Amino acid sequence: QFISSDVYGICARIFCDFGDHFEVSDPNGEEVKEIFVQSITKANPGIVTCLENRTHGLQSGQTVTFKEVNGMSELNGNTHQIEVLSPYSFSIGDTSDLEDYTHGGIVCQIKTPKTVCFESLEKQLSNPSCLIADFSKPEAPLQLHAAFLALSKFQEQHQRMPRIGCLQDADIMLKLTEDVNMSLMNKAVVNEELVRWFSRSARGSLPPLAAAVGGIASQEVLKALTGKFSPLQQWLYFDAIEVVKGTETVSCEEFFPRGDRYDALRACVGEIMCQKLHRLKVFLVGCGAIGCEMLKNFALLGVSLSGKSGEIIITDPDLIEKSNLNRQFLFRPHHIQKPKSTTAAAATLEINPQVKINARLNKVCPATENIYSDEFYSKLDVVVTALDNVEARRYIDSVSNQRPLLDSGTMGTKGHTEVIVPNLTESYNSHRDPPEEEIPFCTLKSFPAVIEHTIQWARDKFESLFTHKPSIYNKFWQMHSSVEQVLQRMKSRESLEGSFQVIKLLSRRPAQWEDCVLLARFKFEKYFKRKAVQLLHSFPIDTRLKDGSLFWQSPKRPPSPIEFEFKDELHFNFIVSAARLFATVYNISYTQKDVSPASIIQILSEVQIPNYTPVEKKIETDENAKKPDHIKLNVSSEEEREAINLLERAISNNTVSKEHLQTTPILFEKDDDSNGHIDFITAASNLRARMYSIESADRFRTKRIAGKIIPAIATATAAVSGLFRFRVSTNSLAVYISTNNILMARWRICRGRDGERDVWNNGKSWEQGDVIGEMRKEPGRLVVEQGVAVELLKIIAGYGFDSFRNCFFNLALPIIVFTKPAEVRRTQIREGISFSIWDRWTIHGKEDFTLSDFINAVQEKYGIEPTMVVYGVKMLYVPVMPGHNKRLKLAMQKLIKPSSEKKYVDLTVSFPPESDGDEDLPGPPVRYHFSQEDN
Repeated sequence: QFISSDVYGICARIFCDFGDHFEVSDPNGEEVKEIFVQSITKANPGIVTCLENRTHGLQSGQTVTFKEVNGMSELNGNTHQIEVLSPYSFSIGDTSDLEDYTHGGIVCQIKTPKTVCFESLEKQLSNPSCLIADFSKPEAPLQLHAAFLALSKFQEQHQRMPRIGCLQDADIMLKLTEDVNMSLMNKAVVNEELVRWFSRSARGSLPPLAAAVGGIASQEVLKALTGKFSPLQQWLYFDAIEVVKGTETVSCEEFFPRGDRYDALRACVGEIMCQKLHRLKVFLVGCGAIGCEMLKNFALLGVSLSGKSGEIIITDPDLIEKSNLNRQFLFRPHHIQKPKSTTAAAATLEINPQVKINARLNKVCPATENIYSDEFYSKLDVVVTALDNVEARRYIDSVSNQRPLLDSGTMGTKGHTEVIVPNLTESYNSHRDPPEEEIPFCTLKSFPAVIEHTIQWARDKFESLFTHKPSIYNKFWQMHSSVEQVLQRMKSRESLEGSFQVIKLLSRRPAQWEDCVLLARFKFEKYFKRKAVQLLHSFPIDTRLKDGSLFWQSPKRPPSPIEFEFKDELHFNFIVSAARLFATVYNISYTQKDVSPASIIQILSEVQIPNYTPVEKKIETDENAKKPDHIKLNVSSEEEREAINLLERAISNNTVSKEHLQTTPILFEKDDDSNGHIDFITAASNLRARMYSIESADRFRTKRIAGKIIPAIATATAAVSGLFRFRVSTNSLAVYISTNNILMARWRICRGRDGERDVWNNGKSWEQGDVIGEMRKEPGRLVVEQGVAVELLKIIAGYGFDSFRNCFFNLALPIIVFTKPAEVRRTQIREGISFSIWDRWTIHGKEDFTLSDFINAVQEKYGIEPTMVVYGVKMLYVPVMPGHNKRLKLAMQKLIKPSSEKKYVDLTVSFPPESDGDEDLPGPPVRYHFSQEDN
């Protein structure tokens, strides 16, 4: 296999040739789909319909198999090629000779390997197959192909690269490109502007462009070595010409080298842009994987240098965890449990000591609005988010601070970048993704169907047993420090919130290690035997619904009670992990010998488990029913008497000391393998899966689902410095990288007083062509940071709407798509009066400013009278509401009642419709300042 990648100035390319017959084992990297069946027709072809019209997500030509089909059992275990009929159904061939379908069944997708054929580099040079990344300029890949070939001819003829900004060399390059283009079989019209900029910047390098190429190329290396994911066929070209289009009139001298570390960047964007980068004020929210990549890019671009009035402000409240190390490349093992922001800042200064960086630990949220206020945002040039959740992104949405915002995210091989520019594009909140589908409460509690359900159940049990209940216990005894007083108040029939649950927990509190083991054994009996016995009592196997169909049919699975076995490893793991966690909660010490099989068996051999008789009780089956938010507060008189008796017994047994009234709640931590958290969840989940005949999950998969770990792919690549090319061969894989600074992203490269030196290289300067160590990279995030950093350059230059691009990609396929952002829309209120999401009207009042004054001020300043004024959820003025007209004479301060430090509020206003009978028209938010001083 052969992979080649090049970055020259503002242009880049990657080429792949994996041979005549390359087998791909997993074309897309997606998890195998499993779909519940509603019905299967007995026909030719047989049509499969998904349960409850849920989409199957399959494609025609894919292969599936069946399991757990009742009636048409011949389908089970056999493979079928499908033809998609609708998002909810597909055909599988002739089923007319099979038995009648009765119920149940799961469709399982089967991934079939595919063979990919490549052409040699020699053939592809004249007849290239190119991936189109930017559909706004579909001919660009072929235009770049001709330009790159012309660059090679230029080097052959002149034994050098085109000079920076040289118009004569650009003319020669243009002529060579035209000549080369004539000889190509697959070609496009030569783009003169692109060729000239390519020639003028070829000696330079954009660090983010180099990083993106390195990420994509390294992903192709993984594909070549593993056969996982679809390889690139066969050329990928892209450019950042939009970055330089505004510099046509800039003097060539602006691009010439000045003997500093920014010469390669300066050759692409010019000295003026470099100075703007040095003075930039940036707010980076989040220092995880993308945050680390962005900081590296900021350092290489010379963003916010000391003495240049610029500043990078970063904030992240999180500490570094072990699982972060495979993708958050600024961190090392000795950084674990240190703050991400301060550690990332220190590592960034290793890359570029001239950067001015301010690391903070605050979370950006309503509670910190006094820190991250409008005044704070007003001093910034741009906000960059590197967050891991949607709600945080919505909060920081640039509508609230009127600053450009660059957002990005990845999940495995997928990712996106989005540029949001005030008054040009829509905001982040202008579009909303569909909400994640929640698992119904009754499914989790009684009717799991897939392993994800049992894992979430086990996770919930962990929270309940070891976090929530101990926390409630501590809170109760902190409020009621005297046990005797609690007993007296209960006897006097005073209701104490949570008393029954807390006292029950006190009475069952383990006192020694043996009690923890017994408690774990009783939990085993409750969860995995009694629960099944009760369910089968409430819903016997032959139970039928009102329509005559069986109650226990797909996706509902009837449970089977589990008898405890000493020798079953899964049973033993549950007992040990649960006992260890109970011991931690109740501050009980134990030794390694205590958790040995012999010790556990000895303890359990003496326990007597009482027989269980199921009772008549209502079991929730409504999938729309919600989980109760709080513990049971209202207790019966019988439960009150029981609580009193339990507390009296505890007092008489002297088990109500200060130590007995304290617990140690456990916070779930997925990354510490020694704490037993994942051990408990894995054992509990797989026992429940066994009880419901669900395929179990290994520890790794359980950890990923329970810990809500977003898939991340890390890869190793090499960093090179200099202008020379090199080739690396490993297992018959050749990787050819030619660039002026490709992947010079490793923070081993530092600018010392004596020039470019590597602090790990004994102070010696690296020579051109040296391979400078390995670098762990996540390919998707490299593409993300490239997209964000290039858009940052466009924002700094003040370019118009047409120059900006959002990026969406899936490196597994591979698909990379650049699209224009959505343009901001304006809402018209009246002829000549309109607003967009970015507009905010402003009214300045004074101490005695009335509501009537406010309405008149809006009409006088903006030409239209409000018909409704709302503050938050409080309606200040709605004419049809009784008494609201009297409010017109009230002062705004009295109506709003602001806190003493509040200088303004944002009000929602509406305006009368143009036609009677229509609804009022919404307007932009109106910021009302309480005094003229805020002007």
